[in-house]
Amino acid sequence: MANRVLHASLFISFSLLFLAVSSAVASSDAPFIVAHKKATLKRLKSGAERVLVSIDIYNEGSATAYDVSLTDESWPEDAFDIIDGKTSNSWERLDVGALVSHSFELEAKVKGKFHGAPAVIKYRVPTKAALQEAYSTPIFPLDILEDRPPEAKFDWAKRLLAKYGSLVSVISIVSLFVYLVASPSSAAKASKKKR
Repeated sequence: MANRVLHASLFISFSLLFLAVSSAVASSDAPFIVAHKKATLKRLKSGAERVLVSIDIYNEGSATAYDVSLTDESWPEDAFDIIDGKTSNSWERLDVGALVSHSFELEAKVKGKFHGAPAVIKYRVPTKAALQEAYSTPIFPLDILEDRPPEAKFDWAKRLLAKYGSLVSVISIVSLFVYLVASPSSAAKASKKKR
């Protein structure tokens, strides 16, 4: 619980910093690159675990960025195998307000907590000779191949109830209402028998 609170406060801090910097940069005539990196764990039936990584790159500035390149070298070869895609990519240009995405899949070879570094984005601005550099957001620590408790017997029922419980309640109430309106009441049946 404490980790979640810490992660949430870090996310809020990064968001506030991003808003402050983006408002300051938006007034100048230059590209402003913002990149969001996220990683998701996927456990396979064989016991292996895959890491799905996606990086979204936005140009929030007021000018086009050219020769944009992405490099994510935070995945050591002794701990991960690349299954699909590459950890780097490049684009000729990134226009104002544009978004590009890149994703790849890794397979974990080592058990333990993993802290990934931000990805590096380099780009060229026509008014400057040197390449500019930006960094993605970092990922939250990943518990690679952690032992998870076995799924409880009725977890599937809990998930279904959480997802469709309100719908079942509404349908039940409407069905009961229709039944009460459409069927004759028991009092009416009793009065007919007495006559």
